[in-house]
Amino acid sequence: MSPAVGARVPLLPKNKPVRRATVSGAVFNVSTSIIGAGIMSIPATLKVLGVIPAFLLIVIIAFLADVSVEFLMRFTHSGESTTYAGVMRESFGQVGSVATQICVMITNLGCLIMYQIIIGDVLSGNGSSGTGHSGVLQEWFGIQWWNSRDIAILFTLVFIFLPLVLLRRVESLKYSSAIAVLLAVVFVGISSAMAIYAIFEGKTSNPKLIPSLDKQTSFFDLFTAVPVIVTAFTFHFNVHPIGFELGKPSDMISAVRISLVLCAAIYFSIGLFGYLLFGDAIMSDILVNFDKSSDSAMGALLNDVVRLSYALHLMLVFPLLNFSLRVNLDELLFPKKPLLATDTRRFVILTLGLLVFSYLAAIAFPNIWYIFQFLGSTSAVCLAFIFPGAIVLRYSLIDMKIQANLLNSNSVYYI
Repeated sequence: MSPAVGARVPLLPKNKPVRRATVSGAVFNVSTSIIGAGIMSIPATLKVLGVIPAFLLIVIIAFLADVSVEFLMRFTHSGESTTYAGVMRESFGQVGSVATQICVMITNLGCLIMYQIIIGDVLSGNGSSGTGHSGVLQEWFGIQWWNSRDIAILFTLVFIFLPLVLLRRVESLKYSSAIAVLLAVVFVGISSAMAIYAIFEGKTSNPKLIPSLDKQTSFFDLFTAVPVIVTAFTFHFNVHPIGFELGKPSDMISAVRISLVLCAAIYFSIGLFGYLLFGDAIMSDILVNFDKSSDSAMGALLNDVVRLSYALHLMLVFPLLNFSLRVNLDELLFPKKPLLATDTRRFVILTLGLLVFSYLAAIAFPNIWYIFQFLGSTSAVCLAFIFPGAIVLRYSLIDMKIQANLLNSNSVYYI
């Protein structure tokens, strides 16, 4: 998505030549923006909805996400804005801009908190002393002070998150994004192989093809699955940072469509095979299911590989979501200030502030399912569907008014 004449990428310094990004790098960055913590709760949606409705819902939401991104790109390219909030400002004034920035911050910050919750679950279990379920580090070394949940997340924050979030171009993250996508494929591949093996061993139960309302699942529970999938396909906050580093709008359209097809296939694969593997015992975070004791050393090793591969994946997704979060926060708090990259002090303060806040919140929140439901039913659905639709409706009404005025003026002329 090429910017208008004179437009600049929001985070880049002045008078610095911009190296155009590649389509492959955009595919990796878009795919990584999509495949975050959402994949963890997709199997639980199959448990609630059944296989067929869940598959249809994944396809429908992926299609709607593609349409909404096209809307955003079309109206961004026709105007002078280079950010999502800027497009909303052109359509609805300052109120639209602020609403968009707040939704981006709520969605991205919620996702960053979820990532750290999951990483803490994988490494150190779901409690300070490892109660409920154990983490990989505690299984290997026993319960120690240095592998407690707080310390494990803090170590990850300082030595992995911090160096990556200090990068100032989205294109710089394409290699980490490529590794993140590869780790997600490894996670799905191992899970699928374990499920297929369990099928041949006769250790799986028949999955529900349609919803089954019983004592465990009520009619209203069916609606809790929709926000989870909506959140899983919400990546619109990164459309502008990624798209404006490409040369042509058609390149971004191709990158988004390739990414949506890839991610929809990954989502349904992990949903189906995860549901087959664990059945109705599936948890809201499927990684929790992989801490069960296995009958063999190979099974235990595969469980650890699955958990660690996806924990590493989330570590590499974190800086990509932090990028757009930081830009929108800076645009909201300091609208009159120069570009963020030109002010090192402001850049570092915002970066460290977001890391510290998300770390403290990750320690306080107990369960990712509740965060998914909140995000998917509020800010995520606004960014993915409501705001792009509102932009189209706004310009359609303007066009209709212009055409009506032209018709009236022609009628007067002929009279």
